[in-house]
Amino acid sequence: MSPIPKGGTVAVTGSAGFIGGWVVKNLLDKGYRVRACVRDVNDQEKVGFLKAMPGYASGRLTLHTADLDVEGCFDDIFRGCHGVGHLSHVSTYADEDYIIKVCSHIIKSINQSETVNRVVVTSSIAAVISEQDMQELVRRPVLFEGRYPDETNPRRTADGGQGYSIGKVIAERAFANAAQESGRWDAITCCPGDNVGPILSRHQKNRGPWQHNIETMLLGQYSQNVVGAYRPWYTVDVRDVAEAHVRMLSSDGLKNGERFIAWSTETRDVEEVCASIARLLPELGFAGATLVDPLPDKVKAKEAEYRAIWRGCELRNDRIVTALNMEFRSLDTSIRDCVESLITVGGVSPVVF
Repeated sequence: MSPIPKGGTVAVTGSAGFIGGWVVKNLLDKGYRVRACVRDVNDQEKVGFLKAMPGYASGRLTLHTADLDVEGCFDDIFRGCHGVGHLSHVSTYADEDYIIKVCSHIIKSINQSETVNRVVVTSSIAAVISEQDMQELVRRPVLFEGRYPDETNPRRTADGGQGYSIGKVIAERAFANAAQESGRWDAITCCPGDNVGPILSRHQKNRGPWQHNIETMLLGQYSQNVVGAYRPWYTVDVRDVAEAHVRMLSSDGLKNGERFIAWSTETRDVEEVCASIARLLPELGFAGATLVDPLPDKVKAKEAEYRAIWRGCELRNDRIVTALNMEFRSLDTSIRDCVESLITVGGVSPVVF
């Protein structure tokens, strides 16, 4: 299928979000026209940073109210667009039928547009690695694009904490299958790692786990990782994820249904992430933070085993580097810029000596 043309028009769902905001900015910086989809264009707290972008003043960026739960909300927005960046989260990941329904009406709007050539679907490394049984990571430790969680495990349910991963897999397949059936557009999937980096708006410090975790560190207390017991952070800079989305929209040689893991190749335990703050910004006088472990006692008893399992895993980003010629920022850069933005943009007051 065709990549989007230079200077073409792209609709971005979830534009007020952490990744979505950076995708909008990146597209504008590269000369594209953007239709930013948000839940409420009048919510100044969440869309003010978009309206402050130069493209909004010139009209190259337009804002559109679109509620994912309302069928047909994208019909007019997608008409005339060359590409769609689908970054928005659904309201809940606990209801598989609801997720399928939302995917279906978005796909319907894409088909009705008659102009959209490519869709980039934002998934997650959770759709690659999230297992109900940790031993599955021992059996299949290579974490690459062709890997999916064990879907035959009867305990892999939304109620069992797997809703997010299940929902992402459902969306990936729904868009790829619909694109194949259409024969006119293609769907490419981006599976980002743990997004770290600068926020663009104050509200983003509370939206998404990783930058919020760094916020709690600055405030003096943070939690052990409960997303995969004792899993280290598989980090990627949010700006690099945005760049990857734009390259997926604009690159030729990509095939419908391809998925790419966006990851910097750096991993750190949460304790190391917290310790990095004082090392990277000694001038801040950061007093450090207390680690809280909210995991159940039966899980805590297996901490050493779980940490060893994660150390034995091999996450890869070969495919995105080769296909899109991607380069990734260092985690130190991401942490530093995240902290400084939390203070300057988010209004966070760190605990200091």
